[in-house]
Amino acid sequence: MIVGTTQAAQLLNISTARLRALLLAGRVEGAYKTGKMWLMPLFNGKPIIKRGTRGPTPRWRNPRKPAKTIIHVNSQRIRSNKNKKDDLRQPVITVKKWRGKQGTGEQDQGDKTSNTNVYGHEVEIPGGCRVIYRPDNPICGAQVWIETRYDVRVISWQKDGSG
Repeated sequence: MIVGTTQAAQLLNISTARLRALLLAGRVEGAYKTGKMWLMPLFNGKPIIKRGTRGPTPRWRNPRKPAKTIIHVNSQRIRSNKNKKDDLRQPVITVKKWRGKQGTGEQDQGDKTSNTNVYGHEVEIPGGCRVIYRPDNPICGAQVWIETRYDVRVISWQKDGSG
């Protein structure tokens, strides 16, 4: 969901003048200007404010950042699907919801199911995303992946829902 400065300031419990100062400093994640109006995406009901370099910890900051969604394309499954019929092809897209620290396997306390995998043939990303290539530091063996903080919709062609 995208909101303007007045509604975002109310959600963060700060003044609109303070929010405009944060916007000009580039500290509101995903914010962009259309004409004279600032628009900001919401993550878990609030805009994300990046940490400043000085001063006390802000009151409006959420203790936990929203989970990153990482999308992989499995090249081994693409090769194995070449000689199969449409209804027997395995899904080649893996969507991983990361809540713990990436690359360490560390999870949030009390939540044993925080890192989940969903397989599908298509993925719909409603907001912004980043395509990342890191051959030296792969996550789960992948060297290229897509990251987003938005919830994605995974579409599978299989009728039984298995993947």
